[in-house]
Amino acid sequence: MILDSILSRLRISRLRWHDLRDVRPVSNKFGFDRGTPIDRYYIQQFLAANRDHIRGTVLEVADSGFSKKYGTDVTAYEVLHVEPHKGATIIGDLSKHNELPAAVADCFICTQVLNFIYPFNAAIEGAFKLLKPGGVMLTTVGGISQVSRFDADRWGHFWSFYPQGIDRAFKAVFGDDNVRTAQHGNSLSAISFIKGIAAEELSNAELDFFDADYPVTITIIATKK
Repeated sequence: MILDSILSRLRISRLRWHDLRDVRPVSNKFGFDRGTPIDRYYIQQFLAANRDHIRGTVLEVADSGFSKKYGTDVTAYEVLHVEPHKGATIIGDLSKHNELPAAVADCFICTQVLNFIYPFNAAIEGAFKLLKPGGVMLTTVGGISQVSRFDADRWGHFWSFYPQGIDRAFKAVFGDDNVRTAQHGNSLSAISFIKGIAAEELSNAELDFFDADYPVTITIIATKK
């Protein structure tokens, strides 16, 4: 752990901003090998700000890491996976509604998933089915980004979203009054994310500066009424 920390600091210290004039990325792993990916910074900020919704039976995709980190008064953890997987309690494809149980979750944390599902509109409908009446879906999707090679080689990286499009898609399922959409990012954080620069290499002020023309991460709060 100590060695990893030292190596991480050395990698960060070697970043020179004139290196941006290079066709190669600083990291082709979103900055995971340098620190916290910039989109992960925005995701964590979003979940921390909405932790009061993470209660009761909480469903998450792939694992329950965010549910356990940010949950308040959680009574049960459910994990959705598209195929049998360690820790998965529900096996199914969000876009195939016949594979999904109905009304099982008070909260559904769905971070950076819809970018990798080709029929993403059907996946939103599947998420609606999984929620109990009054349940809340906390969603993040990627905007300006690298291609996720890991996902592209396995099931596909199909979409990058913009706020107007994903907002309309959610409102078509949940209703206009039940969806709140926001975006996070600016030209500096977008360029840095594309190049694979980690969040620790920018200041909080730089990360938090808002510019509507450069959405790195889009967040959606949708309630099933």
